[in-house]
Amino acid sequence: MEIKSRAKINITLDVLNKREDGYHNVKMIMQTVDLYDVLHLEKIENGIEIKTNLPYLPIDEKNIAYKAAQLFFNTLDINDAGIKINIQKNIPVAAGLAGGSTNAAAVLIAMNKMFKTSLNTDQLMQMGKKLGADVPYCILGGTALAEGIGDILTLLPPMPTAIVVLAKPPISVSTAHIYGKLKVENITMRPDTEAIINAIYNQDIIAIARGMYNVLEAVTAKEYRVINRIKNIMLGSGALGSIMSGSGPTVFGIFEHEVSARKAVNKLRTIASDIFVVNTYNSNYGER
Repeated sequence: MEIKSRAKINITLDVLNKREDGYHNVKMIMQTVDLYDVLHLEKIENGIEIKTNLPYLPIDEKNIAYKAAQLFFNTLDINDAGIKINIQKNIPVAAGLAGGSTNAAAVLIAMNKMFKTSLNTDQLMQMGKKLGADVPYCILGGTALAEGIGDILTLLPPMPTAIVVLAKPPISVSTAHIYGKLKVENITMRPDTEAIINAIYNQDIIAIARGMYNVLEAVTAKEYRVINRIKNIMLGSGALGSIMSGSGPTVFGIFEHEVSARKAVNKLRTIASDIFVVNTYNSNYGER
């Protein structure tokens, strides 16, 4: 079976407080975009085998796709089969785009179909939660409000189709490091998440783009000035809005016109190592 494993962006990202278990309670709007890895899965007699086109990615239990397959077999008590997973990575690694989480989600979805285990989306999401906070959303896909640690999800109407330019500078950022640097009590600006939800219901792409905000951006941008440089290029090229995705370092801009998007791409080539022009993607996995 072959399955596409799509990236996500954060239209908003608010951190409410730190929990006793060390995680943070968040409130954020997530959106799938049409940038994806391609996973090919094949049944084998036993074991789990991972192959990837990136030589520095682990191919053992350190890979979240491996963990997802292992969790699937253990949860459903499948002992007489194995799986081979070939991952063609296109989503940049450690970029704030849920590249690993979306691979894990795709593995669970594909294996559920391949082994005819008939788990519904909610059951898959509960399984995915054990692998990481973003995995349940990556199983759901589309446009969604995420709360709790990111695992309490409310599906929203599809966001209007828009051109999205993604630009990752040649650095990698640790999510744990950025959250460790964040001081929730010092946050003075927050996204108006309810206003963005209303704009989504009204299909108002201008209000959505102009209202985007990510509280982690100030932390990451303080360490990496290139974040603001990319944002300024996006906005100066005609983006309706531009923010960092997740804990970074990828910055994205929403554009109404292809000409403006291409103008931004040309200017970004000197400071970004990975640049993509994609669209928002509104179908969730359950609809495919």
